[in-house]
Amino acid sequence: MGAHEVQHRLHRVGWLRAAVLGANDGLVSTASLVLGVAAAEVARGDVITAGVAGLVAGALSMAAGEYVSVSAQSDAERADVAMEAQQIARHEVAERAELAAIYVERGLTPALAEQVAAQLMAHDALGAHARDELGLSEVAQARPVRGAAASGAAFAVGASMPLGALALSPDGAVAVTVGVASLACLAALGAAGARAGGAPIGRAVLRVVGWGGLAMAATAGVGAALGVAL
Repeated sequence: MGAHEVQHRLHRVGWLRAAVLGANDGLVSTASLVLGVAAAEVARGDVITAGVAGLVAGALSMAAGEYVSVSAQSDAERADVAMEAQQIARHEVAERAELAAIYVERGLTPALAEQVAAQLMAHDALGAHARDELGLSEVAQARPVRGAAASGAAFAVGASMPLGALALSPDGAVAVTVGVASLACLAALGAAGARAGGAPIGRAVLRVVGWGGLAMAATAGVGAALGVAL
C-alpha cells in the first residue's frame, strides 16, 4: 500500500451490520432466556431445552426478518432505477441538466458541471443518475440473501456463547456463570465490531455491555418473580 493510500471500511457496511446485529441479538436474547428460565428455579434440562429452542427459533426468525426487510429495500431500489431509466429515455436533455445541477451544488462551476454530466451520461447515463441522483451504489446495494445468511448465522454463533457457558456451569451457579460469560462475550463482540468498522472501541463496548446487561437483568427478574408466583 502506498504512502497516500487509505484502506476504507465502507465496503464492509452491509455484512458488518447484519453480522453484528445478529450476533448481539443471539447472545443477548439467548442469555436473557436462559437466565429468566433459570431464575424460575426449573430443572437444568428444561433450561437447556429452552436455550436450544431459542437459538433455533431466533436464528430462523432473524434470517427471515432480514431477508424480508432487505428484499423490500431492494424492490424499492429497482423500481426507482427503472423509473429513472424511463425518464432518461424520454427526457435526456432535462435529465442531463438535472445531473449538472447536482454537480453545481457540490461545488463545480456550471460549465464544468455541464461537461461532467455530458461525459458521464455518454459513458453510463443510468449508472450516473443512480449514483448521484438516487444515492445508490454497488457498496450499499441491498442483498437479501447475503443479509439473511449473515444475520441467521451470526445469531446462532452469538446464541451458542451463553449455551456453552450453561453447559459448563456447575450446579447452583448457572446464573452467575452464564451472566458473567455473556457480558464478557458482549464486550468482545463490541470490540470486534468496532475494530472491523474503524469505530471507537471503548464506546462500542460500553454500549453493548450496558444494554445487554440491562436486558439480562430484567429477564432474570421476571423469571424469578414468576417462579415465586408459580
